[in-house]
Amino acid sequence: MTDNRLEKLEEIGAIARMIGWGSADILTYYHTDAAGKLKVREKKEGPVTNADVAANEYILQKLRIAFGSLEFGYLSEESYQSHTNGDRRDHQWVWIIDPIDGTRAYIQQNPNYAVHIALVYEGQPVVAVVAVPSAQKLYYAQRGGGAFVETRSGDRTPVRVSSRDHLKDLCLLTRRTRKGEKLDELLQRLPCQTQQYMGSIGCKIAAIVEQQVDGFISLSGRGAPKDWDFAAPELILTEAGGQLTFVDGTPLRYNQKDINQWGCAIASNAHCHEALCHEVEKILATL
Repeated sequence: MTDNRLEKLEEIGAIARMIGWGSADILTYYHTDAAGKLKVREKKEGPVTNADVAANEYILQKLRIAFGSLEFGYLSEESYQSHTNGDRRDHQWVWIIDPIDGTRAYIQQNPNYAVHIALVYEGQPVVAVVAVPSAQKLYYAQRGGGAFVETRSGDRTPVRVSSRDHLKDLCLLTRRTRKGEKLDELLQRLPCQTQQYMGSIGCKIAAIVEQQVDGFISLSGRGAPKDWDFAAPELILTEAGGQLTFVDGTPLRYNQKDINQWGCAIASNAHCHEALCHEVEKILATL
């Protein structure tokens, strides 16, 4: 039997976009730090700010008011260890949230940070919002409905990945790497070009669907990206014509027991995704 919520994705997405803009306003407020509003504390997983906490509480509150907690689960970076709603894995429908993707950039007044809000159904994203406050843009998608960028004035434009279809012509984004690090070695040996460094996965996806670049490679080490890093960006990328898989071609799955996305994940404009994966897999085997 078809879940009738699948027929209401446009309505659900409209609410998620409104919440995305509201959370972007919160981050902008804390970023204007003339009065010392931003407070930072170090955790084992990395820095967290009072802006993370405020945006997280806002998003969760608004989603719970709109959708409740009986039929929807919630998985958020800032509160995933609490079980106030029971086990998220009891739910087919789960909201996956990252109030600031790129916290270090945010602290450093770097514009490359984003808000991620995704609705996952049976392990796959069906609604996605990535808000980029510094650019005053919000990217969104729903399954089967295409991907769009929205401005503050309400203008909406479809987004589509580039048409570059040769490995040597692809331009890849990367994060900062240390000399000798496996990712650094991999990028040096690929025939693709390497663009500027960018930590936020949401901002990387925005750059891909705006046709500024063509892809990126995520290689887990001692830590790995989490569900909230990938869920919203993946749907926006795929609805814009791109592809995001593990290096062996298997799809990412969300709301599993382990929230880590271990291994090598590759995002691209899809035109030579298989060839890029094959090249990466071949190089990794020698490192």
